[in-house]
Parts: sequence; C-alpha cells; structure tokens
Amino acid sequence: MNHFNASRRPMQTQRSNTAPVSGEARKLAEELMDAMNALLGLIERETELVRAGKVREAMMLEGKKQELSRSYISAVSQLKANQPQLAKSAPELLSTLHRHHDAFRAMLQVNLTVLATAHAVSESVVRGVNAEIQKRNVPNTYTAAGRQAAPGPRHITPLAVSRSL
Repeated sequence: MNHFNASRRPMQTQRSNTAPVSGEARKLAEELMDAMNALLGLIERETELVRAGKVREAMMLEGKKQELSRSYISAVSQLKANQPQLAKSAPELLSTLHRHHDAFRAMLQVNLTVLATAHAVSESVVRGVNAEIQKRNVPNTYTAAGRQAAPGPRHITPLAVSRSL
C-alpha cells in the first residue's frame, strides 16, 4: 500500500505545478496584450513620423521602443513556457492571443517596409549626390583616339556622410 501511495504523490504534485490557475493564464495573456499594444502604438507613431519625413523625431523613439521590445520578449517567453498548460486550461484565450499576434506581426511588417523604403531613398540620395560630385571632377580632355578621358584615382573626391543625422 505504501508503494501505491508513493507513486501517486508525484502525479498530484505535477498536476498542481503544471496547470496554471485561470487567473494566472489571464494575467500572462494580459501582460502580452499590453506589451503588444504599447509596442504597436509606438511603432505606428514611428511609421507616421518616417512617412512624414520626420526621421529625427522617429529616431528619438528608439529608447522607448527598445524598452517596450524587451517587455514584449519577456511576455512572449513567459507565455511560451506555459503554452501547453494554457492550451489545456484556456484554449480560447490562446487562440485570441494568436489572432492578436498575427495582426501585430502584420503591423510590424508595414513598419519594416516603411523603414526599408526610407533607407533606400536616403541611400539613393547619397549615391546621386556622389555621382554629381564625381561628374564635376571629370577632366575635360580627350584621348588620342578621340574619346573623353576617364577620371583617374586622383580626380575622385571622397564623400563623407554622417549616418547619425
């Protein structure tokens, strides 16, 4: 009889440790939703600023964005650690979180697209300015074959750009 009781005790202990109370599941879900909503609000603001050409203002949001990203990662990690238990105790809550997270990822994709476009435009501007500067340095001479001379290394002017704005 003692052997039977000893084998049942770990099972009872396991059940009480692995199945979170519904309140705990809700708390984890609320933490993740709050983190996603706060980060999403900031990212939407950043997207608006970049679209409006206010890159300096958008860059000022970087510290807050990092802080919110850390709390989002922390909430996701906690949720992942408890996902099997949540699937058993609150499957509807988990599916709601998945839907919200899909919308969150879609908004992140929009933000990344806007940032990539802004980067490409600024890179294009820098290349265009460099091309114009180099055109001015081309010697106005011709070779023996009657073609315009190509600029040598001593005619190339370096272009320095501060990427920090």
